[in-house]
Amino acid sequence: MRHPASFPHHQDDPRPDQEQKQAALSYLNEAWAEARHDGVDGDCLAQASLFAALAELVNTYGEDAVAKFAEGLAARVRNGEFSLALARQ
Repeated sequence: MRHPASFPHHQDDPRPDQEQKQAALSYLNEAWAEARHDGVDGDCLAQASLFAALAELVNTYGEDAVAKFAEGLAARVRNGEFSLALARQ
């Protein structure tokens, strides 16, 4: 399965890209847990997170690059890339 190219890694950070992504995911998981504990609905949290993520990517890479990246998301979702049950196996 071939995935669309990711966005380039920022050279101003010495940590490898995968390490950066793991650290970011850890921070996000903590923020999600806190928001859920405070009663924020999961669907609202997910949609706000997607908006914030896409806005950050557009600000960094531009609308065309992000649109091209987003075009590949449907196939990745259908292939189970974001299904937690499959990812943990």
